[in-house]
Amino acid sequence: MNLDFTFYNPTRVHFGRNALEHLPEELAQYGSRVLLVYGKGAIKRIGLYDKVIEILKEGGKTVVELSGVKSNPTYTQMMEGVRLVRENKIDLILAVGGGSVVDCAKGISLSAHCKGDPWQRYWINFEEVDNEIVPVGCVLTMAGTGSEMNGGSVITNEEQQIKGGRTYPSNINPKFSILNPEYTFSVPKEQMVSGIFDTMSHLMEQYFTGEDDNTTDYLIEGVMESLIHSARIALQDPQDYEARSNLMWCATLALNTITRLSKAQDWEVHMIEHQLGAYTDCPHGAGLAVLSVPYYRYIYKDGLKKFVRFATKVWGIDAHSGSEEQIALAGLDALGDFIRELGLPTTLRELGTTEEMLPRIANSAVKGGGYRQLDETDILQILKACF
Repeated sequence: MNLDFTFYNPTRVHFGRNALEHLPEELAQYGSRVLLVYGKGAIKRIGLYDKVIEILKEGGKTVVELSGVKSNPTYTQMMEGVRLVRENKIDLILAVGGGSVVDCAKGISLSAHCKGDPWQRYWINFEEVDNEIVPVGCVLTMAGTGSEMNGGSVITNEEQQIKGGRTYPSNINPKFSILNPEYTFSVPKEQMVSGIFDTMSHLMEQYFTGEDDNTTDYLIEGVMESLIHSARIALQDPQDYEARSNLMWCATLALNTITRLSKAQDWEVHMIEHQLGAYTDCPHGAGLAVLSVPYYRYIYKDGLKKFVRFATKVWGIDAHSGSEEQIALAGLDALGDFIRELGLPTTLRELGTTEEMLPRIANSAVKGGGYRQLDETDILQILKACF
């Protein structure tokens, strides 16, 4: 079914080797007080921290820092950022790092002036954001989440053991994002492949819905093909600029809302993984890799024609090589082969999951789905198949 839609994305993207040259012009549009948010020091090792600080100082900015943001950012860290924004009357939050840093920055931006408990209001109750938003800018160093061009923010509440995510209105989007593929060169292979599969999962969550001949499906298939092709090159040569630039732009396109237009969406793999991550703190892309094939094997008969299309168009399976079910399963086998080619884990045990965690993960995961609406029993069966 083709659904009506309104498309608007306010993020301005500067892409390429010289993208950082646009930072001064972007900073000039905001006040003098900047909260610099970053991770555990990678931006210092590659010299990016010094470059950004120099630009901030030349622009006359007063800089307050929030460092050490984890790969699964926590509510505690986010609320420390909220405190810094309030105490220092911050005008702009500048996130320099990967998607987790950007997610944390966006969480701070919508929570800093929230009346009441932001976790309960915005991550649990999904209330409308009715307070002032602190603008966010981004200098990206890792490709995968797409957080650089959307309104999403995934935060882990450690006390409640809930990893909550939500896509907020477009005013939460970064106002600008600076994407230089060279900044991703220093990312360890484990993070690179995790980001690649995170991108693939975003595309599949939007693709595996509906049976219509939708223009957006053709767009998704093209991005998937580019992602797979460039991933194989990057595995051999992680500093191949063309491959890393393609991977970076694929990640942005996969979740800047262009690939969901006129479509229903699934997102059940992500909902299960969020709770898996809350219990194990595993890399997000690795968790998605473990869950995806068992999940799709569980539901493929409910969307058989789309899974056949996935097999033939994305993986090149011969459309005359067997029955529809055989072709669909061959496509899922090809997806599994790609996961192993990336060197990602394929079982929950590899992620540190224990058998006793499975019922709790199944119980706390958000229930939904695309072709089939899942309940707790369904999710538990999928988790056991992954174990």
